[in-house]
Amino acid sequence: MDFKDYVRNLSERAIKLKDSIKTEEATKNALIMPFIQTLGYDVFNPVEVVPEFIADIGAKKGEKVDYAIFKDDNPVMIIECKHWNDRLEIHDTQLLRYFHVTKTKFAVLTNGFIYKFYTDLEEVNKMDSVPFLEFNLLELKDSVVEELKKFHKSYFDVGQIVSAASDLKYTSGIKTILHAEFNNPSESFVRFLAKQVYQGPITEKVVTQFMILVKKSVGHWMTDMLNDKLKTALSTDQDLIVDKQAPTSTEKNDSVLIEEGKDSRIVTTEIEMESFYIVKSILRTEISPEKITFKDAISYFAILYGDNTRKPICRLHLNTTKYYLSVFDETKKETKIAISTIDEIYNHREALIKIAKIYESMGVKE
Repeated sequence: MDFKDYVRNLSERAIKLKDSIKTEEATKNALIMPFIQTLGYDVFNPVEVVPEFIADIGAKKGEKVDYAIFKDDNPVMIIECKHWNDRLEIHDTQLLRYFHVTKTKFAVLTNGFIYKFYTDLEEVNKMDSVPFLEFNLLELKDSVVEELKKFHKSYFDVGQIVSAASDLKYTSGIKTILHAEFNNPSESFVRFLAKQVYQGPITEKVVTQFMILVKKSVGHWMTDMLNDKLKTALSTDQDLIVDKQAPTSTEKNDSVLIEEGKDSRIVTTEIEMESFYIVKSILRTEISPEKITFKDAISYFAILYGDNTRKPICRLHLNTTKYYLSVFDETKKETKIAISTIDEIYNHREALIKIAKIYESMGVKE
């Protein structure tokens, strides 16, 4: 089984056990310790996982965080646990205090179902008030599983996680806002849209009318988007055939990409954006992150240097059941590699850095 299967099994197990869990300690044993094990850590090895880790705050002694995960003799992640039926919002200040005292880089607040991952993006050694990753074990998406996999013992890299955390935090925040507005549009959102299409003054009567129209429009737009995505999936095989018959010149392929960018069938997916963040996190220590951009096409997702289609860093083919990563050498020769998950992009770090540095030496406009 791969990591995704282990997480899915954990989710199924949690559903079955939920009604039998009566205490916080039972929550730890039934849900949270198996979660830690799923991340590859031995919960019975005190070198890796320390339960009741001391987190004394000033003169206040006896403060303890439920679990601390260690790497190279230093705590890299602390986990504060609550009963599965507890609301986590009332406990984040407690975790904030522990975060500062333990000098860790990541903190997790969980009730066994909902997990909130925090770090210190805003101010060093001070836990952010907003988690950069939050999910419900019972409503897992593939993109979340890929992010969670970065915390597995085998892949854990503080620098890479922090590099991707900033983008993840803000994209998650924007998605939350959009979700709320689409489901229950606020008056300010309705007024904003009404001003774009209505010529007269935006009165209360107009707002009331547009409240209904906005909800209806959002519903129609989402239906159209899903239909477009279905069309894309159905046409993928044909697109791949056309792609194989296209000119092998990188520059000619790039001109095709620009034309395809106008096609309504193109939908940039979550997993494509997660791939972009992975490549960006790999390269950001070598070149400025602003120089790493992307363009989407029907049959592939291109990551570019300097927003220049003649300088492809790599291409991802993620719209089929089999995933592929295309890397380029100094002659722009493309090599297509099968990958089982986007996390395997990390295995080709050297090739990505090499081509990016070549473009960097050439300059953005060349």
